[in-house]
Amino acid sequence: MALHWRSLVRFRSATRPLIIFTFCLSVIHSLGNDVDNCDKLQLGQYPFKIAYLCKEPKIDDATQEPENCKDRLAWVECLPAPNISCRLSNGTEFKFSGEEVGFNKSVPCRNVSGYSYKVAVALSLFLGWIGADRFYLGYPALGLLKFCTVGFCGIGSLVDFMLISMQIVGPSDGSDYIVDYYGARLTRLSITNETYRRTQLSP
Repeated sequence: MALHWRSLVRFRSATRPLIIFTFCLSVIHSLGNDVDNCDKLQLGQYPFKIAYLCKEPKIDDATQEPENCKDRLAWVECLPAPNISCRLSNGTEFKFSGEEVGFNKSVPCRNVSGYSYKVAVALSLFLGWIGADRFYLGYPALGLLKFCTVGFCGIGSLVDFMLISMQIVGPSDGSDYIVDYYGARLTRLSITNETYRRTQLSP
């Protein structure tokens, strides 16, 4: 019986360093995995809530939209903040210095085809009674009708001015007005799957 207890004590004393070594290895491994995936950086998830700065898009002077606008989306470069570390898809840890491009982010843009909002409003205000605004926007039949009826006796001119000013009536080809990119723009709010997803992500 005493021999059994002695062998048990020896076994425990021999396994104690092994247990401590295994515990230390697990702690080091968990600390190494403390770095989050770089995908969270682009999604803006914790702990990368405000961890990057995106460049302003380069604006085309003629269209007043980003130069790389395609299918109503443009892409801008985003630079993670200095000393931000994340894990790449291949498993390696990368630390940003503030100069590297971390990812590209999409920004909405508009499909324009040469119709100026300022010109349309000016024509509607001063020459709407002869249908100049409708001719300009590509509605020749309505323009001719306004011309023959002197803007529907002025009532049609007033209604058209309000509709064009609020951007309810736009170019006939379905494109958007050319409006200064950093100027006053009307944005129609709508609830989509993307809107719902962004709401769910917010704290």
